Formats: sequence, C-alpha cells, structure tokens
Amino acid sequence: MSTTITVFRGDGIGPEILDVTLEILEAAGADLACEIFDVGAAEYEAHGALVPDAAYASFEKTHVLLKTPITTPVGKGFRSLNVMLRKKYDLYANIRPAKSNPAVKTRYQDIDIVTFRENTEDLYAGVEEMISEDEAHSIKIITRKCSERIIRAAFAYAVAQGRKKVTCVHKANIMKLSDGMFRDIFYELAKEYPQVEATDMIVDNTAMQLVMNPNQFDVIVTENLYGDILSDLTSGLIGGLGLLPSSNLGDDYAMFEAVHGSAPDIAGKGIANPTAFLWSACMMLEHIGKQDAASRIRRAVDAVLADGSVKTPDLGGQASTREYVDAILAKL
Repeated sequence: MSTTITVFRGDGIGPEILDVTLEILEAAGADLACEIFDVGAAEYEAHGALVPDAAYASFEKTHVLLKTPITTPVGKGFRSLNVMLRKKYDLYANIRPAKSNPAVKTRYQDIDIVTFRENTEDLYAGVEEMISEDEAHSIKIITRKCSERIIRAAFAYAVAQGRKKVTCVHKANIMKLSDGMFRDIFYELAKEYPQVEATDMIVDNTAMQLVMNPNQFDVIVTENLYGDILSDLTSGLIGGLGLLPSSNLGDDYAMFEAVHGSAPDIAGKGIANPTAFLWSACMMLEHIGKQDAASRIRRAVDAVLADGSVKTPDLGGQASTREYVDAILAKL
C-alpha cells in the first residue's frame, strides 16, 4: 500500500543524495508517494522563507518527513532549520545509531552504540542575551518533563531491542542543578527497568572512554549539546559521518535525516556518499511499517561495501556517487 511522505530538498549535497536515495527506495519496492519541497538557504534567499508554507502543511498532513541537510550560517543570519523543526513539532528524541560495518576498516571493531539525545531544550533553546558589547549570556534550560521523556525513550528502546545497559551522560559535578536534576531523574526512572543496567558518566570522561574503550557502551542517553557532540564522536569510530543515520521522533511527528551537514565544498562534484541518508530513509521505512524494503536496501548496501571495489572517496575509494548507487541498484 502506498504511503505519502513529505520530503525536504536542502542545500549543498542535499539534492544529489536525495535524488539517488529516492531512486533506490523505488527500486526496493518502498511504494512511496513523495511530496517534495525546496527548503533551506537557497529558498530563503529566493523567497524570504526557509520553508514554504505548503511544505509545513504537507508535513502536518503526512506526519513523516525525510529531510536532506541544509546550510546554516555560522555566527549570524537565520537559526538552524533543524533546531526550529525539532522545537516546532516537538521532535524530542534524536536517535543516532553507530554500528560498525565489517567492510569499513577503522581501528575499532564491533561498535554498536545508540545515542538518545534530548532534542528540544538545553543550550539549543536559543535563549541568549547581549549584556554589553563585550558580554553575552546563553541560558541552559533543563526541565523534568523533557528529561523524563527522553530517558524513558532510551530505556524503552533498550528493553525492546534486548540491550543490556543505558548510560546517562552529564556534567553534574559542575552544573549541579540542571545536570544534577537530569542525573537524578535518570536513576528515579531506572528503577522501573530493573532488567537494564543503569550507569552514569561525566561527559568529558565519556569522550575519553569512547576513544579508549568504546565497546563498554550500549545505549547512551544525554542532553542536547552533549548528544550532538558525542554522537559525532561515535560516527568517527565507525568510519565517519557518512555512515551515521538519525531519526527525530515525537509523539505525533517523525523526521529522518543524516547527521552530516550540507558539505558545500563537494556539492556538484558527484562524489557525495549517500549512505547515511539512505540508512536514515531505512529508519523511516521501518517507522512506517515497510521493514521488507528497508531490509532489502540494508542488505544491498552491505553487499556493495563488502565487495569493496565501489566506494566513495570518504570511505577510501574513488567511485562517484552514481557508480556507488548503480552498484547498490545492481544488488537490489
């Protein structure tokens, strides 16, 4: 049965990886009807809005969004579209799975870490104030409501997936009120999940431990900023951001995107790696009940990577995006 989804075509390499991903989804028999909209910096410059009203209306109708990266200005201009969408649609759970692929050689093996990042508050709440020309304040906001629901989501996932341990990451030794509350709530809720080991770790130690002994981690649950940083670190363990997918889930809406940015430096060169975005699309397929198509795509990508003769430059190969996608289509 055909399912209608909303698709946002972003900036940089966004259009390139979107077109080939939709091609693969069709070949895998996903049976999707896509309502596609241009969004991001180029749309802002052309029409004065990051997202057309019709694009919002589509998402509010379909409740499922597949979004490519967009370019966010650094230090000026409009705020991140990702942050805005997460807050507007209360997409509070950012789930980022980092799993080793045997065909992608790194110094680490058997990495299988899922990061649950609270997605709506912390320093990303955007509460900032210029006190003077020489002083700026940015306010960190942590609430019980948002802490409870991301922590519950992490424990529920661990139980459903047969995971053994959830680690709460914080900086409660310094931020005793905000991070202290997050940690306290974690242990309060952990009592409801006795089958899962509950541990906590200070964020700077977590960064070191992820490099020295990453296999000790299973599921990580943490606040917005720490989750953003640490999930990028976990991508480095498995071969880079080109392999890290993500979902942004709320009670009513779901958005799926690759973790990496719009990579304007390689846009138009035909060498972008679509894997992370493709795997994000697989997470979307699983979310809407199309597990068979997702499994077919995952097997095809794994087979191409295992063969090793067709890899994009970021994975140590010389293949173009087109050559890589054609190899995946051949496996399908």
